[in-house]
Amino acid sequence: MENDKPRPDLSLLKIDREKRYDDRPKSKIWRYIAGVIILILFIFVFYMVRSRVTPALNVKIGTVSLITGSDAVSSLVATGYVVAQRKAEVASKGTGRLKELNFEEGDTVGAGQVIAVLDNEDIKAGLEQARAAQTQAEVDTLNSGRTYRREQSLFKTGAATDVDLENAEAQYKNSLAALEGAQAAVRTAEVDLDNTYIRAPFRGTVLTKNAEVGEIVAPFASSASSKGSVVTLADMSSLEVEADVSESNINRVRPGQRCEITLDAYPTVQYPGVVKKIVPTADRSRATVLTKVTFNHLDDRVLPEMSARVNFFLDSLPTTASRVLAVSKDAVTTRDGQKVVFRIDGQTATMIPIQVGRDLGKMVEVTSGLTEGEKVVLTPPGKLATGQKIESATN
Repeated sequence: MENDKPRPDLSLLKIDREKRYDDRPKSKIWRYIAGVIILILFIFVFYMVRSRVTPALNVKIGTVSLITGSDAVSSLVATGYVVAQRKAEVASKGTGRLKELNFEEGDTVGAGQVIAVLDNEDIKAGLEQARAAQTQAEVDTLNSGRTYRREQSLFKTGAATDVDLENAEAQYKNSLAALEGAQAAVRTAEVDLDNTYIRAPFRGTVLTKNAEVGEIVAPFASSASSKGSVVTLADMSSLEVEADVSESNINRVRPGQRCEITLDAYPTVQYPGVVKKIVPTADRSRATVLTKVTFNHLDDRVLPEMSARVNFFLDSLPTTASRVLAVSKDAVTTRDGQKVVFRIDGQTATMIPIQVGRDLGKMVEVTSGLTEGEKVVLTPPGKLATGQKIESATN
């Protein structure tokens, strides 16, 4: 019975050597490799395209330069303004409508010269009335004096009583007092009239005109519609520079020290000067000490409120042989405790560590890190980094 069962076909277990192995399913690892390669190519292309289409940062550009002469040998540089030590807001002691204005801006006025006149017709009338009252008081005093002397003569002969003499004396003294009051009233009226004439307190130049004919002028500008002063007057011979010197550098400044003043309006003209005074107090908010510097010689180009730069010298005089490499203070910033600037290389910025030296006013001495003629970014923003694409703000 067992021999009657069908036997399995063992030929199915034979290996077909002619069948190709390429017909088998491929492994999935090749799909992963292809995906990674495509992703890398996509990231590369993305950054390449972004570097080309990313907008450039708009910045201001400065140049590293060599400074010669006084700027190079000065021990300290400070900035300030030209001011007049004798300057006044010329106003009236009286109140009234401005009737005359005899000077304009730039005119020179002598000491005591009448600058302006207020409407004073009412004060003139009051003065005439006071003088008339004074004349009347003088007549009354004359009459009462004669009566008093006559009563004295009669009293000696017994023709007048004590009462008559005392009454005459009292009337005479009253008239004297009335005369003194009338004289005081005249002087008051004269002063009031004189106050309507606005005079220059010193010889100077009219800087500004603060009121016009027809406007009300009042002491201390007592109302919103009135003017407190007529003109601003300055003595141009008293011009000097008030410079703010840092507290950390004030020990390098002394009275009598030689200086050189350069006005921003005339950068090629230098005015010799000396330190006149160091104000004995500091500005807490700015950490500076006010230093006054006088001009050795003045000319018509020097005007009040002009901005100026002062070079303070120690012992050496300015020479053209001195050369100092300097850069604008606006280009210097601090990154990780290090002074750096951002140098412009083509169309990108590169952060360069530098060593700084003396303070040269709006510039600072550079002792290492830069060379003459290199372009740097002024006032670099906090997000600026090496490789950042930039363009000039003047473009």
